[in-house]
Amino acid sequence: MICVVFEVWKLLQLETENFFYWKLLTMSQQQSLLTQIRAQFPALERTHNDYPVAYFDGPGGTQVPRAVVEAMNDYLYHHNANTHWAYPTSAETDKLLAEARETLADFFNCRADEVSFGANMTTITFHVSRALGRRLNPGDEIVVTELDHHANVDPWYEMAKERGLTVRKVRLLTETGQLDWADFEAAINRNTKIVALGAASNALGTINDIQRAARMAHDAGALIYVDAVHYAAHALVDVRDLECDFLACSAYKFYGPHIGVLYGRHELLESLDVPKLAPSPNEAPDRLETGTQNHEGIVGAAAAVNFLASLGEGATRRQKLQNSFATLHARGDDLIRRLWNGLRAIDGVTVFGPDPDEPRTPTISFAVKNIPAETVTVELVKRGVFTSHGDFYAMTVAEKLGKAEQGLVRAGCSCYTSEEEVDRLVEGVREIAETK
Repeated sequence: MICVVFEVWKLLQLETENFFYWKLLTMSQQQSLLTQIRAQFPALERTHNDYPVAYFDGPGGTQVPRAVVEAMNDYLYHHNANTHWAYPTSAETDKLLAEARETLADFFNCRADEVSFGANMTTITFHVSRALGRRLNPGDEIVVTELDHHANVDPWYEMAKERGLTVRKVRLLTETGQLDWADFEAAINRNTKIVALGAASNALGTINDIQRAARMAHDAGALIYVDAVHYAAHALVDVRDLECDFLACSAYKFYGPHIGVLYGRHELLESLDVPKLAPSPNEAPDRLETGTQNHEGIVGAAAAVNFLASLGEGATRRQKLQNSFATLHARGDDLIRRLWNGLRAIDGVTVFGPDPDEPRTPTISFAVKNIPAETVTVELVKRGVFTSHGDFYAMTVAEKLGKAEQGLVRAGCSCYTSEEEVDRLVEGVREIAETK
């Protein structure tokens, strides 16, 4: 199985009979596969200033393949109903939602009754943090990090204020874009009850060793809550291997609609004192889903997983996902090296985060001299290159890097990103650095 334990991470670079690696393909085969992938995204037909648009904003939200939209349209046109009633479209809705749980269970490598849905990862985290907070007492502690998106920081601070808890924050090492693991270990003690950690940084691309963190948390008797929003698009989640208690992500980061998904260990979901309506189900995972759900979004999230599975080979959906993610990892590795090396070669450009030899996603944040990040983004748009700018809700990261005012420019490679697009981005940045 693919997982981001650091020893296993290295296996992604090796030739084995179980994985279909991008690097084993000829150049023409690589181009053919990329062409097939790109053909599934109508957004790539858009042009700007006579350039085909190059979408590097995937860390903020990927483009959506045709199959996902068609699945959502089919649901709304032909099966739209509320649940658990004795007529056909309601029964069809029940069936589609149950199938979606099974699909996301394959995506996470868990049981279907350990998967629940919500508006987005942030909303889910607020909801779960309140439920967990009901079992905590003054003097209990929560550990968060400086590397994380504030969706996995602020809900814990808010809950801590309400419950009289202490929050400890683990340091970010700005020179490497990685966590200070000695500080992490020091932050955990007998009072620690929850460790909240991102699997991958949406700002720097850093991939964290979740299994290491989970074992430290569990050794102290604490639970670990994982933000996999950025991670899930680039490395196949395996909650069993990661040894996490909760893991949340959002489908719009892996080619789906705007909806959040939560994995929770079944016994925890059953025991959580969740805020809920009295008439609503009390069984996991339904007990976490307040009100009528976004049915078309749930169907779309499952379609996004099936799209990713369609890019791989195997006897089961999980095997197809394993092969697909191995291929996409190898592609992303090639692209990030090309982007990293190209940007670093430009005078006045500073890139942040781990170098390409370290565990990371194909996402880079950078700065061009003292030019505001928004200005750089606007200039790149002239070449049809769409990047993100700001702090990406990883506010502490931007502050630690000294870019709170200027902001960061972020470029993320997705399954549809081409080498030509990377080169166009690099040349656009070079032009900005030379003329501004």
